[in-house]
Amino acid sequence: MANIKSQEKRILTNEKSRLSNRAFKSQVKTAIKKAMIAKEAKVKESAELINLAVSLIDKSVTKGVYKANKAAREKSRLMK
Repeated sequence: MANIKSQEKRILTNEKSRLSNRAFKSQVKTAIKKAMIAKEAKVKESAELINLAVSLIDKSVTKGVYKANKAAREKSRLMK
């Protein structure tokens, strides 16, 4: 553990953001999987699931969870 007070605080906030990012990444991955499965099965709600996944991907970029290039790649794969 660090000796400096500001570094101790920084360690705590880093851990909080790491856990938050991990949860959000899991949510995005789940949405992508559901959209891909629905698309392959040709379910009529697949368009809604794809839109939800795309919006979550865009939100992940604004939150700084994903980089812009990864988000573009994931969206491209969904749209194929």
